[in-house]
Amino acid sequence: MRLQDKVSIITGGGQGIGRATSVKFAHEGSRVAVCDINLAPAQETADAIRAAGGEALAFEVDVTDKGSIARMVEAVMAAWGRIDTLVNNAGIVQDARLAKMTDEQFERVIDVNLKGVYNCTKAVVDIMLAQNSGCILNASSIVGLYGNFGQTNYAATKFGVIGMVKTWARELGGKGIRANAICPGFIETPILASMPEKVLNLIRDKVPMGRLGRPEEIANTYAWLASDEASYINGAVIEVSGGVTI
Repeated sequence: MRLQDKVSIITGGGQGIGRATSVKFAHEGSRVAVCDINLAPAQETADAIRAAGGEALAFEVDVTDKGSIARMVEAVMAAWGRIDTLVNNAGIVQDARLAKMTDEQFERVIDVNLKGVYNCTKAVVDIMLAQNSGCILNASSIVGLYGNFGQTNYAATKFGVIGMVKTWARELGGKGIRANAICPGFIETPILASMPEKVLNLIRDKVPMGRLGRPEEIANTYAWLASDEASYINGAVIEVSGGVTI
């Protein structure tokens, strides 16, 4: 198993890509801290992992609240004694065209998607430095490469987390800590589920593979990046989109 005996923290782990990543990491042998702003779905994910023979703990974590992050990290260290991987997956959307976007919409997305990544990584970096090993994985997006209509706030955060990864790769690479980002395309998650089928069909038509991505396909990429198979990959930004941007 690729992640045997590793300890992983996954934010936004209660649904969508975060849940699929939590399950995949456990399947690959990692102990998993499933973190979500809502405890119930995090607990459901952790229960599913344990029912399949894995090891997991559920935590209610608001990535904008440093106190809740610190309590989770302390509990993970008390239970398992190390932290090998952090997957900064938690994120939100509050879309509007620039002329219509409110300050509150802009600031909320920045707080969760950008500052939340900083908060979580800051909370574990000293542990990884002491271990002289670790892996930080940030969830960006194809929107973080190309922008998107109506997503000034979201695009800013997804560009931003790429900048963080590039910087951390330089700062931490010599300390045994790798930092990389994944840019998913259009993935079958609860965010897309709210879109009309007509819109989803238009999206599918833009993808050379003719379909939306599955959360498991993003999870597989995260698991590979977290494994020793990717031991020389640092500062990379990997697009997982079915070729939609070609």
